[in-house]
Amino acid sequence: MDQDLSNSISGAVGVNGLLSIVVSLACIALSWWALQHLKLDLVVRHPKGPQGKLLHLLLAIVLGRFVAEFLIDYITWSQMIRYML
Repeated sequence: MDQDLSNSISGAVGVNGLLSIVVSLACIALSWWALQHLKLDLVVRHPKGPQGKLLHLLLAIVLGRFVAEFLIDYITWSQMIRYML
């Protein structure tokens, strides 16, 4: 009985971890795509250079992580509502 519960919990943690990874990567990719129209030449001297590209990548990671964190929290909260009823 305890082993079944342990396997069930391990499976749920694994699924949640995989879901978090997929959502995070998808949000970072979506942020990268959305930032393609950002005019970095207004802020950076050489936006096509390596530093400009690195800044673009870092902005996509930060923005994507914030969006992913919100979505993951929202999914977690909606799952908690099930136990309220």
